[in-house]
Amino acid sequence: MQFPRTLPSIELFAGLSSTDLEQVLATARILHMAKETRIFNQGDDADRAYVLLRGSVRISQSGNDGDQVIIRFIGPGETFGTVALFTDRLYPADADALAEAVIASWSEDALLGFMIRHPQIAVNVIRITGKRLKEAQERVRELSTQRVEQRVARAVLRLAQQAGHHTVDGTAIKFPLPRKDVADISGTTLHTASRILTAWEKAGLLTSENQRLTICKPTEISKIADGSAS
Repeated sequence: MQFPRTLPSIELFAGLSSTDLEQVLATARILHMAKETRIFNQGDDADRAYVLLRGSVRISQSGNDGDQVIIRFIGPGETFGTVALFTDRLYPADADALAEAVIASWSEDALLGFMIRHPQIAVNVIRITGKRLKEAQERVRELSTQRVEQRVARAVLRLAQQAGHHTVDGTAIKFPLPRKDVADISGTTLHTASRILTAWEKAGLLTSENQRLTICKPTEISKIADGSAS
């Protein structure tokens, strides 16, 4: 496969030379996933590590009562399903392609072999794990201490930083983002998330078309996120 030359730095393999990276990618199993396709299920045996090359992936977790919470969204260059290989060997959440996606994956044996030959990969896994843990801690703090408008604003800004691209109208989030997903990742109800986003649209802070958000006034949304908006 011809890998995208514009692909952002792959976090799992950051620090590898271009030659080493090409060798690693040459051993990958490539998956082409249609929109809304399940990649793996919560509780499945963890036997492969994944890197998203193109598209977007939603990671969500269900409780015993069936309620679902979105853990995070995965953008191009990011890894997912990797930490489970080194913990309880079960995927802790569902992974779904939000749009057409191209995904590379490696078996546990292949990944361990890469780590032996390239210790930087093991360092990267530690960094990725630490970053995800920090994000989880921040979300717990937000749920405990912040008003719902702040949580929605922070969620939108995180997604824009992770998967945004500049347009003439502002920063557009590349993947479709239903309001239910905004509600889930912000820890609120669909009604409340819809009310907030509609108010922001009327105020010209953002636009929404075909479930795709464009942030027109990031400074104003940042003020809401940090609680300094009037």
